Amino acid sequence: MTVNSHFMKFIYKVIVTSFAIVITAKLLPGVYLPNYIVAILVALVLSLLNTFLRPLLVLLTIPASIFTFGLFLLFLNAFMILLTSSIVDDFKIDSFGTAFIFSIILSLITFLLELPDKLKSGKVVIKKFKQ
Repeated sequence: MTVNSHFMKFIYKVIVTSFAIVITAKLLPGVYLPNYIVAILVALVLSLLNTFLRPLLVLLTIPASIFTFGLFLLFLNAFMILLTSSIVDDFKIDSFGTAFIFSIILSLITFLLELPDKLKSGKVVIKKFKQ
């Protein structure tokens, strides 16, 4: 892959994530997102944190993740949302519980928005069951 294709992939991911952030903020009370520009900024900050900080945090929390069979990673996702909220001034989350639910819904909506592209590219394959 060229640098240009990596950049386009990153831009696509940020746009999809920003749409998912807007949808999730509309669905969930306790999340304050004033406009679409802030949603794009939140998506950029979250993607940068997930690229650079999250791998380190996952490494440091391996014992907790093993002990909880990976469920601790959900708390790590909520922490990343709260951290993003503290970095982006206009994006507010009321509580850790709201951030926890926000991260789960955001993941589901992002998956659904990316599904058509993944099906088209062959990254996800749907197999029919034989009767």
